[in-house]
Amino acid sequence: MAGIITAIEPQKKHPDRVNIYLDGEFVFGLSNVVAAWLRSGQALSDEKIASLQEEDKIEGAYQKALHFLSYRPRSVLEVKDRLGTAGYDPLVISEVLLRLEKKGYIGDAQFAQQWIENRAAFRPRSHRALKYELRQKGVNEEVITDALASAPDEDSQARKAAAKYHRRLKGLEWKPFANRLGGYLGRLGFSYPVIKPIILETWQQMHAEDSTEIIGNTEE
Repeated sequence: MAGIITAIEPQKKHPDRVNIYLDGEFVFGLSNVVAAWLRSGQALSDEKIASLQEEDKIEGAYQKALHFLSYRPRSVLEVKDRLGTAGYDPLVISEVLLRLEKKGYIGDAQFAQQWIENRAAFRPRSHRALKYELRQKGVNEEVITDALASAPDEDSQARKAAAKYHRRLKGLEWKPFANRLGGYLGRLGFSYPVIKPIILETWQQMHAEDSTEIIGNTEE
């Protein structure tokens, strides 16, 4: 396979890749990144070709990982599993994970922090539920503990969750209201001592809002 590069041509269907010709014949394709330093007239040994093809595998896996990360932050385990499912061998995956970590694109400490912040803003839940979710993502206990140390307190998160949910319960009597709201907060991992006062507080707030609406309509 060794030979002299006689042409480097862009691929029609994949503009981010080029075709390499040795001694007038197509031999293999490479990503533009890997082929950046190649020139016509350059001699390639079998060893250099094997090295270029290995670099090309790593670059392909790296780009796939970046695409996977573009949707939302991922844990190290999630990226590793995705690349494994795509068929990359362990050595390539290890190299890609190392590159991503060096560039700050992945890291379980930052992932856990971002996960908790996102949940607090959009889908509040208990520390116990957050811990379970992060474990499922492959984050170790020490990292989880450190991240939860700066998480919002459970009372405020339970109130926030109740405020998002209680409008679905309008018109219910006390008992079904309490059962449904309590069940919802329980499924988010909040404990009974946290849930109990928030049910009553939410009930009172909801009826205060109803009274205000009635008064406002009467005035009109």
